[in-house]
Amino acid sequence: MEIINIHQTKTQLSKLLQRVSLGEEFIIANRGTPVAKLSPYQTPITNFRISGRLAGQIKIAEDFDEVDDQIVSLFQGEEE
Repeated sequence: MEIINIHQTKTQLSKLLQRVSLGEEFIIANRGTPVAKLSPYQTPITNFRISGRLAGQIKIAEDFDEVDDQIVSLFQGEEE
């Protein structure tokens, strides 16, 4: 990743943005000390609930909703 100084960034911003649009990234430095990163913009994901996103990745047992008598007894305080 190329390091560029602030003066170079100010004078060549249009050229740098053109290169960034092609996927390049730059570190902007102030007197040799990195202060910022110039990189392509990425649209943030705003909807985390996408229907079907986990299709085929989750397995549910066929008996997942069957009542377990021992657990019911524990909830009712009948067993310890």
